[in-house]
Amino acid sequence: MAVSMSDVARHAGVSQRTVSNVVNNYVHVSPATRARVQASLDALGYRPNTAARRLRTGRTGTVTLAVPTFRERYFADLAEAVVSAARERSTTVLVETTGGRHETELELLRGGGEILTDGVIMSAVSLGRTDQRSSHPVVLIGDREPGSAIDHVGIKNREAAQAAVTHLLDAGRRRILLLGANHGPRRSYQLRRQGYQAALKKYGIEPDPELVVECDWTTAAAADAVTALLAERALPDGIFAMNDSAALGALRALVRAGIDVPGQVSVIGFDDIVEAGLSTPSLSTVAPLLDDIASMALDLLEEQLDEDHVPQHRMAGYELRVRESTGR
Repeated sequence: MAVSMSDVARHAGVSQRTVSNVVNNYVHVSPATRARVQASLDALGYRPNTAARRLRTGRTGTVTLAVPTFRERYFADLAEAVVSAARERSTTVLVETTGGRHETELELLRGGGEILTDGVIMSAVSLGRTDQRSSHPVVLIGDREPGSAIDHVGIKNREAAQAAVTHLLDAGRRRILLLGANHGPRRSYQLRRQGYQAALKKYGIEPDPELVVECDWTTAAAADAVTALLAERALPDGIFAMNDSAALGALRALVRAGIDVPGQVSVIGFDDIVEAGLSTPSLSTVAPLLDDIASMALDLLEEQLDEDHVPQHRMAGYELRVRESTGR
């Protein structure tokens, strides 16, 4: 038989109302009483009636996660982190892909379409300065133009890119190629390029336009770009790729050309997708803390649902993952 709140109240020697306050995390409960009730909840194995709670609050218990595509592994890893964090909160995640289309992202922002969930977490790539307000709970993930009035969880792209390039510089690399210029999400590209330039400046190195290579952030496009570069220009001694897919393409092109990595050229990427640790050589990269991004986004969505809320901008951290491609 399921344990009820009245069972917990009798066990803890408090009122059923007090048990309800603890279960719903209301603040007006003394620490000692909260601890006693929590001990009874744990001892009796109480589980809240989620369906009843949703009927009372009018919530569906689901959120929508919108990403541009699953062809880029980063978004699959992000979705896995959000689903995992939501499961811990007894929340279901419905996943949509937008293709990065402005009209689709704008429709989600404004509450259109046929998605009936409690709110939307969206990794948007095309929303601009004029797309500043939402008509229902929305949290944006990624980089936003300054002044956005929508809850947002960002990644420290500039700092992370600077850390990646500094890692190459610390290893003695001086001709460092920037791979993937002018492609990918515009704001992310700008910030990562700024980080690249800041690292060079700190070492007194003037950026060389010949070491800035444009290509899509895909493995195939990056492999083609590096192959063409090897035939046309002097070999760089380091490569910073805008994401791991491009970095893996660079690795492929270098290995096929018989160039030793990291002996002749060190390569570092961005995102820490699963394949980064499985490549030969394994890929050094910058890892955005996806679990933190997911938790922050769900927290902000919950705050929008529960109370009058002032839009916030929170920044998740990153870690430098040093592997064989930079001489671990």
